[in-house]
Amino acid sequence: MTALTIEDPSLVLLVGPAGSGKSTLARRHFALDEIVSSDALRAVLSGDEADQSVSGRAFAILHREVARRAIEGRLTVVDATNLRRSHRRSLVARAREAAVGAAAIVLDLPPDVIRARNASRTRVVDGGIVTDQLGWLRRTIDGGQLGPEGFDPIIVLRDPEAVDRLAIVRVPLTRSG
Repeated sequence: MTALTIEDPSLVLLVGPAGSGKSTLARRHFALDEIVSSDALRAVLSGDEADQSVSGRAFAILHREVARRAIEGRLTVVDATNLRRSHRRSLVARAREAAVGAAAIVLDLPPDVIRARNASRTRVVDGGIVTDQLGWLRRTIDGGQLGPEGFDPIIVLRDPEAVDRLAIVRVPLTRSG
């Protein structure tokens, strides 16, 4: 078992391509009311979680919700790919403004596992998009981007067994001074 200790409240970003298991991990370890999902917001806005034409609106809502929840002192898990630094930066800024930490759970599974999982989903993401997302993931991890962006802790899960062995341990947020 691998234990990840996170402060409660804090912001937890799931990072990984389509098909890596972010939503499954979120549902396994967090309450439904702790998860803010870009797919779910697209579904609310258009009736289709794959409708990219409403992504701008969905992410505007997601960011407002993250900010509100952080100010209210609620643990928030962002279920989105979170593969680009520019997308993560504004979320971490919202956590900092509310004086809560930001954790990253990275799903760096083998590309063949991700592609097979994507192919078996109800909503299959185009293979070219998954390839692009795998590239963004490599740049994020291999470039060491997450630490300097303010994530602590960071856990990188590299195989399905590591994901299955993950245990989340919550500790109360300690504020200094």
